[in-house]
Amino acid sequence: MEKTKTPTGQFPFGLVRPHLNKVESLILEQVRAFDPGVEPYMEYICQTNGKRIRPALAALVGGATGELCEDHIRLGVTIELIHMATLVHDDIIDGATTRRTVPTANAKWGNGLAVLLGDALFSHALKLSTNFDDLDLSRAISQASREVCEGEVLQTQRRFDLTITKKDYFRMIEMKTGALFAIASGLAARLSKRDESLCQAMHDYGMKLGTAYQIYDDVVDLIGSEDESGKTLGTDLKKGKLTLPILNLLERAKPSQKEKLTKRIIEQKEIDLPVLVGIADYEGAIDDAIQTACVMVAEARQSLNLLGDSESRDALIDITSFVGQLLEKCR
Repeated sequence: MEKTKTPTGQFPFGLVRPHLNKVESLILEQVRAFDPGVEPYMEYICQTNGKRIRPALAALVGGATGELCEDHIRLGVTIELIHMATLVHDDIIDGATTRRTVPTANAKWGNGLAVLLGDALFSHALKLSTNFDDLDLSRAISQASREVCEGEVLQTQRRFDLTITKKDYFRMIEMKTGALFAIASGLAARLSKRDESLCQAMHDYGMKLGTAYQIYDDVVDLIGSEDESGKTLGTDLKKGKLTLPILNLLERAKPSQKEKLTKRIIEQKEIDLPVLVGIADYEGAIDDAIQTACVMVAEARQSLNLLGDSESRDALIDITSFVGQLLEKCR
C-alpha cells in the first residue's frame, strides 16, 4: 500500500519567532567564545543543525506560565547547544556523511576532530548552565545530558539485539529525545517560579511530545521521503536500530516472515524496504506505532490543562496539533 507523503511544513513557532532570532544571536555569541582556531568549526556546526524546537518550547512555556524573560531564552540556548553536540556524536556513531543534505562534521573533518568538537560543545553548554541563579536548574540540565548519553549508549549497545522489548525502546527514546524536550518545558515553568505541580505538568508535556516526535521520526525512516527524514530511508534498520514499527512487526509477522527478517537483521544483509513496508502495513505494525504516538500527543495536550488562557498556551496546543497531523499523514 502506497503511503501518503508526510507534510514538510514548519512548526508553528510564529509567536516566538523574534525570540528565536535572539536565540540565534546568542548561539553565535557562544561560538565567538571559543578559541579563534576552533570558532570556524563551531560556527559550521551551530548554523547547520537543528530546528530550534527546544528553545521554542522554553520560550512558549515561559510565556504561558508567566512573563517571558531573558533566562527563558538562555535556557533554550543552553539546551540547544547540548542537542547539537548530541547530533555531532550521533553522526559519528552512525557513520553519517550528510544531515539534511549538508555534510556532517565527521564527513568534513574526520571522526577524531568531530568527536572533540562535540565534547567541547557539551562542555560549554554545561558551563552555561551554571550561570542560572537557581543551581537546581544546572543540576537538572546536567542530569538530562547524562540521560541523553546513556540513551545513546543503550541504543548502540543493543543494535541487532532481537531480545529488545518495546519497554526497552520507550525507555531509550525517552532518554535520547524526550529528556531535552522535558527540561526545556519543565525548567521554563520553574524559571517562572510556578509551583511543583505545574512544573511537573510542563515536564510531562515535553516528555510526551518529544517521545511522540521520535516515534514519528522512526516511522518516517521507513515510509517517508529522504527530504523528510534527512537521511537515506531504512537507515535505522541497516544500523540495527529496532524501532517501534519493526518491533510491532516482529510481534505480528507470520513465523516464516519473522524468521526471514530476523535472519537478515542478524546477518546485516540488505532488506528490501518496499517489501518490508508492505508486510508491516498489512500486519498493522506501522499504524499501531502511529497510534501509540498519537496517544502520547493527546497526553501532552492534556498536560496543558493546568495553564490559564494565553496566546502561548494556544501555541503549545498548536504544536501538539501539528505533530498529530504529521502522524496522521503517515497512515
